[in-house]
Amino acid sequence: MASDKTLKQKKKVAIKSILISQPPPTSDKSPYFAMEEKYGVKIDFRPFIQVKGVVAKEFRKNKILLTNYSAIIFTSRNAVDHFFRLAEEIGVKMPETTKYFCVTEAIALYLQKYILYRKRKVFYGNGSIQNITALFMKHKEKERFLFPCSDIHKDDIPNFLEKNDFNYTKAVFYKTIDSDLSDLKNLSYDMIVFFSPTGVRSLFSNFPKFKQNNTKIATFGAVTAKAVKDANLKLELQVPMPEMPSMTMAIEHYLKQNI
Repeated sequence: MASDKTLKQKKKVAIKSILISQPPPTSDKSPYFAMEEKYGVKIDFRPFIQVKGVVAKEFRKNKILLTNYSAIIFTSRNAVDHFFRLAEEIGVKMPETTKYFCVTEAIALYLQKYILYRKRKVFYGNGSIQNITALFMKHKEKERFLFPCSDIHKDDIPNFLEKNDFNYTKAVFYKTIDSDLSDLKNLSYDMIVFFSPTGVRSLFSNFPKFKQNNTKIATFGAVTAKAVKDANLKLELQVPMPEMPSMTMAIEHYLKQNI
């Protein structure tokens, strides 16, 4: 009769292929590439969603005059890119006095692509809603805020602005659409990694008859995890965790346990 240890070993499923539902890393030093070499696992990258900018003709229907707003709120680089793209398309140059509120320092620094960076007009938080909303409160009475966003976005910032009677407008500058994954034909991967609920939506949009079978599902963020569960898929790995804040750390730990 086999020992308990032997039985446990037989239950383990070797992870030999992983599909990351994002674009490939831009750096050769990505931990994903190190994992491929260390564990002999094949890792493919394929974005399940795409960002499509709203065109000027469509935006004008909102009757929003950008220069009427003294403060712009940015929650992503996509929002920055599409705000200034659209401003250029409709022939608007933002005044030097415009203030910019960014949820992270990385987004604030990214603004240098479009504006002359000055600390007196660029404010940023640490990524938490509590931190950034404290910044908003300091400028509530003086500024008129514009929140450029995607058609699919978190409601925490708009809800805060609404609840506290800010003078603000929310406007869609870009849309999140499903990628065409038809060339994949089938998803014969041992693990698929999702980073957003829209990625889960795209999976079933492209493969309506998708069956999970033995495929392991990993997700980043509580909202993405909920989307997986709502789709009646079994969730194997949920990140972040206190001891594993990043997806690469969590996957490597899982590979150690299952290869």
